Amino acid sequence: MQRRDFLQSVSAGLGIAALGSPPGANAFHHKPSPPILAARLQPGMTVGLIAPASRGLDPEDMLFAQDVVTSLGFEVKLGQHLFDRWGYFAGTDEARAADLNAMFTDPKVDAIFCARGGYGASRLLPLLDYPSIARNPKILLGYSDITALHLAINRLTGLITFHGPIATQTFSDYTLAAFQQTLMQVPSFQILAGPVKTDLIPGQIERHQRLRTLRGGKAEGHLIGGNLSLITHLLGSPYAPHFQGAILFIEDVDEAPYRVDRMLTALSLNGVFDQITGLVIGNFSHSRPFAPSFSMSEVMTNQVKNLKIPVLKGLMIGHIKDQATLPIGARVSLDADRQQLTVQGDYLV
Repeated sequence: MQRRDFLQSVSAGLGIAALGSPPGANAFHHKPSPPILAARLQPGMTVGLIAPASRGLDPEDMLFAQDVVTSLGFEVKLGQHLFDRWGYFAGTDEARAADLNAMFTDPKVDAIFCARGGYGASRLLPLLDYPSIARNPKILLGYSDITALHLAINRLTGLITFHGPIATQTFSDYTLAAFQQTLMQVPSFQILAGPVKTDLIPGQIERHQRLRTLRGGKAEGHLIGGNLSLITHLLGSPYAPHFQGAILFIEDVDEAPYRVDRMLTALSLNGVFDQITGLVIGNFSHSRPFAPSFSMSEVMTNQVKNLKIPVLKGLMIGHIKDQATLPIGARVSLDADRQQLTVQGDYLV
């Protein structure tokens, strides 16, 4: 069988198109793929390092990212185009997509870390080899603009990927512990994205990462989400996640309250809040309100007041120093009354 015929055959089974072609109309309606689990990280494994979105300001950034991955106990394989530059992107769309595709098919690479976010990952979605990704499941780690890759890959293959730190950041104690707990340890029931514990120290209550139950209740579902701008950006496309029966988490950065209000309204107008079983609101850092303005807290409260699902605000998700690692596509439960998001079952092998 020729490679093209093989890919078309596999694609038909997955409900997606062959490499280089965007998914057709059938991709809007195909049923969710069964979950695909990657192998758990172990010290000494090889991590592929790629830059699928924006370029760094300094090539030294990528060398720093290499050192960060090495410091975590892994070998590093650099993407062929890691140091490319094309306008505000880290190389052309074709080059960045080629690096991601190559890392999935390389048998010597055990996991894939993204060096940075920024903008540009969604431009790669029609260029990804989804059948090869499904056949070669690996951990994919990153956040912010990498949300586009997480949602599209999970939607079209069922692979559980990981919303977590990028390689050009310094891991705080919290971030490192969450990374290791999620990707390297084997807990049976893991509580995700819990707050930094300062409430045991008199007078040192955390001001910005306080848990708030906006609507009580319990829910279960597959976990989807990430950067709110990217989620709304994908609405109506073949790459948007399956919202039906999902627990959705959202975060963003550098957005004025009215812009967040507009994006949440877009979710509402598209029926997202009628389909999901629960909502988790992470950190909306560096908000820049215009006067007069609602506060970000007021926007959130107003948007969820008429929902019939549990809503929990304040988990450690977003563009923040202390950052959780979340398995996108995994089965989770949300208890807004106890203020916990918990993984149910395996998400790695």
